[in-house]
Amino acid sequence: MIWHAVIFGPHDTPFEDGTFKLTLEFTEEYPNKPPTVRFVSKMFHPNVYADGSICLDILQNRWSPTYDVSAILTSIQSLLDEPNPNSPANSLAAQLYQENRREYEKRVEAIVEQSWHNFTDEEDPANAKKEPPTAATAHGSGTSNS
Repeated sequence: MIWHAVIFGPHDTPFEDGTFKLTLEFTEEYPNKPPTVRFVSKMFHPNVYADGSICLDILQNRWSPTYDVSAILTSIQSLLDEPNPNSPANSLAAQLYQENRREYEKRVEAIVEQSWHNFTDEEDPANAKKEPPTAATAHGSGTSNS
């Protein structure tokens, strides 16, 4: 089963005002195995691979069946604010984050601006009712791989 989600860039970060699409793919082994989560939106971040895959401990070696979708999305949102440059999926982003924060933030601001164009008028979060303070939403697409 595939779900589509949107997270908003955390306040007081270079990602603020960004709206980022993700997919969560659940196998029949869920919740014993984590879903595969990928950014659909372009992302420039030390812990996001070029294909949108996310290097996040709770999606890999620290997974627990007690984590729900809200916890996953909240963790990803926190990762945007607090990258782990010591475990880089994007070495350039990690290097800039550590050595040239101004250039890193400039590149992030460019992808934030691009994120505004990722939605049609019907999908635009600004046209939707406000979500709870977690600032993360998800819904099933009805797509299943089984």
